[in-house]
Amino acid sequence: MRLTTILLGLLMGSLSLLPLTCAAMADDKSTLLRVAYDTDPVSLDIHEQLAIGMLQLSHLAFDPLVRWNRDLQLEPRLATDWERLDDTTMRLHLRHGVTFHSGNAFTAKDVVWTVQRLKRSPDFRAIFAPVERVEAVDDFTVDLRTRQPYPLLLNLATYIFPMDSQFYTGTSAKGQDKSEIVKNGNSFASNHLSGTGPFEIVSRQPGTRIEFKRFPKYWDDDSPGNVDRLVMTPIAESATRVAALLAGDVDFISPVPFSAVQRLRHADGVKLVTMPGTRITMLQLNEQRVPAFRDARVRRAFAYAVNQTAIAERLLKGFATPAAQMSPKGYAGHVSTLTPRYDLARARELMRDAGYGDGFSVTLMAPNNRYVNDAQTAQVALAIAAMLAKINVTVEFETLPKNQYWAEYDNRAADMMMMGWYSDTGDSANFFEYLTFCPDPDTGAGRYNASEYCNPQIDALVDRANLTTRPDARAQLLRQAEQAIHDDAPFIPLYWQNLAWAAAERVDIAPVLNVMNMPYLGDVVVRSR
Repeated sequence: MRLTTILLGLLMGSLSLLPLTCAAMADDKSTLLRVAYDTDPVSLDIHEQLAIGMLQLSHLAFDPLVRWNRDLQLEPRLATDWERLDDTTMRLHLRHGVTFHSGNAFTAKDVVWTVQRLKRSPDFRAIFAPVERVEAVDDFTVDLRTRQPYPLLLNLATYIFPMDSQFYTGTSAKGQDKSEIVKNGNSFASNHLSGTGPFEIVSRQPGTRIEFKRFPKYWDDDSPGNVDRLVMTPIAESATRVAALLAGDVDFISPVPFSAVQRLRHADGVKLVTMPGTRITMLQLNEQRVPAFRDARVRRAFAYAVNQTAIAERLLKGFATPAAQMSPKGYAGHVSTLTPRYDLARARELMRDAGYGDGFSVTLMAPNNRYVNDAQTAQVALAIAAMLAKINVTVEFETLPKNQYWAEYDNRAADMMMMGWYSDTGDSANFFEYLTFCPDPDTGAGRYNASEYCNPQIDALVDRANLTTRPDARAQLLRQAEQAIHDDAPFIPLYWQNLAWAAAERVDIAPVLNVMNMPYLGDVVVRSR
């Protein structure tokens, strides 16, 4: 038995659970795709957590109303076309003949039910706050209505994966409300699934594997995808994930650590795809835990003390772009004049001016298997600690597996927390809404603002932008907000991480990949061996 197979078996808890090399599967004539991600979805309830693992699951087992293509244009899925009735109403025409995995027929009532549930989700309610009402005009027509003009209404539709309202309504045999959303809990929806997507779930062992099979009644006859069965295995350790691909034990891996990019680029029988990313990685400075962080001079001193260019070029070997703001190039809010501001003398001056020339101590917490590979996360944290030591700040840091990290993050368990975020709507406003807005548990605004920062004036700029339908005027407001956040420095922007995927040469992955890092594996083509 090959070493990587043994390692995978250990990761899964039992070699008997591993279906990847057994004789029975080798004899099966169906087309199998074996996928190794760095984690698995925390739940089967796609509204429980707004995270890339959950969105990847959504594109396997559900379909959105619309989705982004490789050119960042929107294409029809369960909505076949759409029209603006007025400044606050968009009408979507739905696809006929779509069936849920349960056998129930898809209609407008499922879209209405889903949007109403999204507005109850702690993680999604901020995104859907602009939606005032959703109405079924008839069985295959839905109107989305906003309180005020909102320019990104169609963008929101990329996050509407219609759920089976009949399947998720009522009470389970255990007395559970089937529609309930429970964060990190044991709800009906977290353990049962009925979607319209290309794959339905056969079995799931949390933290170990999920096995899917092609849904025989899948609506998309034009999909080129030929995968009959798909096994998703979480392999957190980057080197093990790469070794599994090279040994032929898995067919597709994501993410590829930057340390393995050159190796895989030249490996026989392997196909590597890379592209620039839009996910901003930052360190959030918690103003509630550290009184010094309430002084903008101290926050700016921290920003001046950290050398983003050195981190990106030396530690991350150029597989990242140094950042001085949230919005990447090409986004409406990107300010071209903002560049990394490393200036140690200026940092020391600001600390003295604020009365902290002798420094103080802080804690830092980061995930060790989310943004870069394990060793580099620790090295980034260590490098930041060394940089801050030059302004007399002592940093005690801890790294955790991301499944453990999220609970600590929600509890704001450290003075500085590492966070990575890509815009859910493909627009700059989303960064502000989740990362810098004044935290509001009722609306979901600032849900991932672990800085506990609040500036109503900046929030108001973004709110104005979200009511402005003229692109130039809207971009100007977003750039003003980006500049203001830069000046106020509630966090330290670090870098935009590049994206990389790899697969066996017989797996045609390039057409199904995108900058949102949500592979459309329902469309992947696998050639026979």
